[in-house]
Amino acid sequence: MSAEGDGDLRVRVSTSLKAIPAAAWNACANPRALRVAAQAVEDACAGEAGGDPLSARDEDNPFVSHEFLSALEDSGCTGGRSGWSPAYLMVEDAAGRLLAAAPSFLKSHSQGEYVFDHSWADAYQRAGGRYYPKLQLAAPFTPATGPRLLVADGPREDEARAALIAGLEALRAQTQASSVHVTFAQEPDLSALLAAGYLERNDLQFHWRNDGFASYDDFLATLASRKRKALKRERREALSAGVTVEVLSGSDLTESVWDAFHSFYEDTGARKWGRPYLNRAFFSRVGAAMGERIVLMMAKRAGRYIAGAINFRGANTLYGRNWGCIEEHPFLHFELCYHQAIDYAIAHGLSRVEAGAQGEHKLARGYRPVITRSAHHLADPGLARAVAAYLRQERREIAHAQEALAAESPFRKGGGDDI
Repeated sequence: MSAEGDGDLRVRVSTSLKAIPAAAWNACANPRALRVAAQAVEDACAGEAGGDPLSARDEDNPFVSHEFLSALEDSGCTGGRSGWSPAYLMVEDAAGRLLAAAPSFLKSHSQGEYVFDHSWADAYQRAGGRYYPKLQLAAPFTPATGPRLLVADGPREDEARAALIAGLEALRAQTQASSVHVTFAQEPDLSALLAAGYLERNDLQFHWRNDGFASYDDFLATLASRKRKALKRERREALSAGVTVEVLSGSDLTESVWDAFHSFYEDTGARKWGRPYLNRAFFSRVGAAMGERIVLMMAKRAGRYIAGAINFRGANTLYGRNWGCIEEHPFLHFELCYHQAIDYAIAHGLSRVEAGAQGEHKLARGYRPVITRSAHHLADPGLARAVAAYLRQERREIAHAQEALAAESPFRKGGGDDI
């Protein structure tokens, strides 16, 4: 697809990131983070103190970076027969400068998205409709909120975002897709999509918040006494069988480390959802491309690795992703995925840990219920009306669930109970 947008803007589609320069893509994916980083270098060279740290909205999100998406594409996790066919939407000005882009895919199924629309697909197809292909804007296999309409800094941001949204509808119509789904979206993308007629969907995740803690014990002090003692005991028991934990990043991520981690991931993934989404080649490629942004918690016993959890690091956030093991030990999952992540966030001054999809067990470990948001456009008016009614009720249920879960938090009353 290639079309003229408003004024001199052109909207086109690429089926591979190889055709899009990494610097241009990343300038759209994380514009504020890049600008603040450049300013920090300038300040350091000038001997001046840095300005304000990045806020949550200015997160340097790893999952929409050219490096992460290229690792998925180059390893075959997307493209080919994966059911995730890249259709990266781009907005360019008359000089060919990339002003905006979208991590968009034509999907032939609903796997690997973590916002479940299988019931919509089933109902539509039983009524005689064709739900697939659909158009998906997402970080594949990654339930982490982040930018989806990637817009570079500049005076034409709103114009470029509007051109992307118009381009999505044009691409949907051209490919005869049933719908457009923008999952785990953040502001200002969500507001722009809702203004364009998209339907909002909510869900819950559990995130940990760093309230300026100097140590894990500082965090524990905010919990009720019984909860505090339970977590201390849990951490002791997780390592009681002679288990030690190594935190690996950057050059520590050797091929032998990836061999071990992939075996854990494959075993757990096969038991949980049948076919793991990420192959061995992906881990080598993503480790080589962005190893300094990967934090691998690896458990070792009797001289060999037995379990691991992979995290990706943004400017402010540690994103917990996948875990696996080849030996079962009580509480080891909680130690690697949640407690070690909190330790790391405190030690490195990160403001939060996002622990992935679902899991009410995270609540007892100090993670708070947080609403995630997605936007959906369904071309068939009848399907859109039915889904809109369903989503109104679902949003009410999610809000009530968040309130009920927050009331069960382990924090001392008057000592950090707020969401």
